[in-house]
Amino acid sequence: MLIIGIAGGSGSGKTTVVKKIIRALPNSSVSVISQDAYYRDNGHLSAEERKKINFDHPASIEFDLLIDHIDRLRKGETIPMPIYSYVSCARSKESIPVKPTKVVIVEGILVLTNAELRRRMDIKIYVDTDGDDRLMRIIQRDIEERGRSFLEVLKEFLYSPMPSFAAEWISKFMWIPMGMIG
Repeated sequence: MLIIGIAGGSGSGKTTVVKKIIRALPNSSVSVISQDAYYRDNGHLSAEERKKINFDHPASIEFDLLIDHIDRLRKGETIPMPIYSYVSCARSKESIPVKPTKVVIVEGILVLTNAELRRRMDIKIYVDTDGDDRLMRIIQRDIEERGRSFLEVLKEFLYSPMPSFAAEWISKFMWIPMGMIG
């Protein structure tokens, strides 16, 4: 089994790279594990507390479970990949069965931050994309898929600690009157 780790900033094009790899390989030879499925279940928190979650910090990921699932796939076992909702910040009671295949892709913004997970990867890819392109993709995605308003997306960028790209985003949006975004 070949395990490929694909990381990059939010909106960098990781999903596009994954789709191209899948198209280039024989049908049913690739399984994809999304880091997003392994966000810690925060459904027990109040709505106000959930808004404060920093999804860009490694502590937000349940790496032990992700590593266990990778190990089980290597042993030939089917794993129950969690389903995580950004809207509710909670895991579903259901899961997605993922079968072991010749190639397993583990993708997400933080998949290269964990040394134990990196040790299990045969190939590591970092997708780097211009910040303006990433930001436009993030705004579109968060509005369409996560039910956020434009101002909510911008507020998150201005006030959440986003280690890799915060300075870039803040410098681009300092012109926004702070009263507009709370």
